[in-house]
Amino acid sequence: MPAEKTQSKVERGVYLSLSAYIVLSLLKLGVGWFYSSEALVADGLNNSTDILASVAVLVGLKISRKPADRDHPYGHLRAETIASMIASFIMVVIGLEVFISAVKSIVEFNIKPPSTIAGFTAIVSAFVMLAVYRYNIKLARETDSQGLKAAALDNRSDAFVSIGAAVGIFGAQFGILWLDPLAAVLVALMIIKTGWDIFYETSHNLSDGFDYEEGKEMEKKILQVIGVKQVTDLKARNHGSSAIIDVTILVNPSLNVIESHEITENIEAMLKQAYKVGSISVHVEPHEMKKEVERNE
Repeated sequence: MPAEKTQSKVERGVYLSLSAYIVLSLLKLGVGWFYSSEALVADGLNNSTDILASVAVLVGLKISRKPADRDHPYGHLRAETIASMIASFIMVVIGLEVFISAVKSIVEFNIKPPSTIAGFTAIVSAFVMLAVYRYNIKLARETDSQGLKAAALDNRSDAFVSIGAAVGIFGAQFGILWLDPLAAVLVALMIIKTGWDIFYETSHNLSDGFDYEEGKEMEKKILQVIGVKQVTDLKARNHGSSAIIDVTILVNPSLNVIESHEITENIEAMLKQAYKVGSISVHVEPHEMKKEVERNE
């Protein structure tokens, strides 16, 4: 898929999330405040953090589209990952604020019974966010976008948060008044967990982490390329939604430069077809010479 078309799809998903969050946060905060539901207010604040997170992802996407330059020879794709990390910080901070407020309400038992209107608002919101999640997770898989994947996972957690808020609100209708602020506590914990999950993944990628098993799969595929005798080293790291790969292979020393180069081209073509790869560097060494060195050692 062309990069421009991929970026356009990703932005479409983020704009959809942003629109849903703006409408739902205003609705939840208004209904929650007017009908005395801490759980719905917490859910509305959760969506407010999502607005900020979506804006951060959009900014990151805009920056990531900039072409490579002298200071960024690999391009600006990591801007999307950085934006996702910023979004995770926002989620955790707001989650902690909601948690402290809800616990304080339970301890002081300063609770007003919420209206069923608040409960129905939460249920409608849950269905809306589940629909947005299904759309965005499909786009994230098609484009392999970390930013959109983070947004989609947040969409799903928001739907569960709204369901939890609804349970708390309707439970309070049966005289269990503490169930509403308890639902707010659970909402806060889900916000914090979502933020932590996104932070963990983005920090792994920004610190040049790469899935070990996927690296081993790459090695096996490279060994299947005709002419490759051995893979002595393979390093990979994520750069935005693509990977940068450096690999050293051993080939028959009797091959000339053109034949060796043809093997490297076959490796590059195979990896780009099997994985989303941004850059590949293949270093060729003679197979028998390598074995001779090892015997001398």
